[in-house]
Amino acid sequence: MNILEISHLSKAFENHVALKDINLSIPKGSIFGLLGPNGAGKTTLIRIINQIIDANEGEIFFRNEKLHPKHIPFIGYLPEERGLYKKMKVWDQLIFFARLKGMSLDEAKSKVNFWLDKLAIQTWKEKKIEDLSKGMAQKIQFIATVIHEPELLILDEPFSGFDPVNAELIKNEILELREKGITIVLSTHRMESIELLCDQIAMIHRSELILSGGLLEVKRKFRNKIYKVILEPRGELDVPKEWKSITIGNQIILEVPLQQKSPNMLLNEMIALGEVQGFSEIIPTMEEIFIQQIKSHSYE
Repeated sequence: MNILEISHLSKAFENHVALKDINLSIPKGSIFGLLGPNGAGKTTLIRIINQIIDANEGEIFFRNEKLHPKHIPFIGYLPEERGLYKKMKVWDQLIFFARLKGMSLDEAKSKVNFWLDKLAIQTWKEKKIEDLSKGMAQKIQFIATVIHEPELLILDEPFSGFDPVNAELIKNEILELREKGITIVLSTHRMESIELLCDQIAMIHRSELILSGGLLEVKRKFRNKIYKVILEPRGELDVPKEWKSITIGNQIILEVPLQQKSPNMLLNEMIALGEVQGFSEIIPTMEEIFIQQIKSHSYE
């Protein structure tokens, strides 16, 4: 089941086309990566889903119903431009946001205490936001976004401002929320986060959808059938010019194109050359795919 269906969505601002005929399905309970360079249209799409702005054309369906203001309580949004009240204390801030999202005062207090304990930040509750570091404020913003456990959670650059330890902490919290059945849309330029977290991805460039699908499916689509071979050769090895090679001690690390062979045929050829210590297909990273796709679509 898809929690969100986006059909033929378009948006223009005067003479600027921000989105053009976008079609997307976001499966319930997934982590969905929304990719694209700055200015691609990602933020416009997110704002339309959050009903901050309207589309010019197309429709969005939430849980098989046409998107409506009644769905707002079921959607959480962490914007890239954070929005905390700098003069308010952490406790007051979180209670305020929890109450805005429909919680009773008792429920709000319970949830705020739960999250402050969970992220080990109870000692911050009486601090003003303006007295916090950027990373500390980011944690408060994250709590404010997820405190009501929305069915759909949209996170725009959620790791911005975090050191590696706290980025790992938030990553684990995101995975835990997914385990609870919450669907997460993750918009980020950090390709390593996409690799670690996402089940599905979509890439927008120059207002158009240029790529979408399951993460593994997309990576397999762009593989170039080159194998990495770690070899201890028997004697002198004449490396063909189309192979990349690095010699480290007694080993040679090769990048060998499969060409018309099967992987087993290539492995047998390598075994004939020496002791094979490693043999694996080189699958492109999301960063490599991202750069390649943006470049190829920039010159069309």
